[in-house]
Amino acid sequence: MAMTMQGEVALPADRATVWAALNDPEVLKAAIPGCQELEKISDTEFQAVAKVSVGPVKATFKGGVNLTDLDPPNGYTISGEGQGGVAGWAKGGAKVRLEDMEGGTKLIYDVEANVGGKIAQLGGRLINGVAKKYADEFFANFAKILSPAESAA
Repeated sequence: MAMTMQGEVALPADRATVWAALNDPEVLKAAIPGCQELEKISDTEFQAVAKVSVGPVKATFKGGVNLTDLDPPNGYTISGEGQGGVAGWAKGGAKVRLEDMEGGTKLIYDVEANVGGKIAQLGGRLINGVAKKYADEFFANFAKILSPAESAA
């Protein structure tokens, strides 16, 4: 089952800082909801383990994440694929662009994802709702990590 999502978020940091954070496994691990492990394999490849809950289905997904179309510090394409055992699988990607704005950086994203297996049987409305919740949570966590008050602490 396929889904798409677009959006943008204002971040309280300059573009170079946001770019560095988007490539820092510790920052990403802290920002990704349910992320238990995120290991940098190379400059463009990560291995990840995340616990995900979609309605009644809870699963631990293990998979890889790749960065392509790198255009520092303007953006990249991030894509990944994970297996969640009997719960199913997920794969997808996002084009991420950074633009300067007053007071910080605007991050613009365009996501495409597919899920299969038991999770896909839950229905599009539930899956889209959960995907949006996870995306919103990621960007809220990411913005909090980048906020000056957090950096000073």
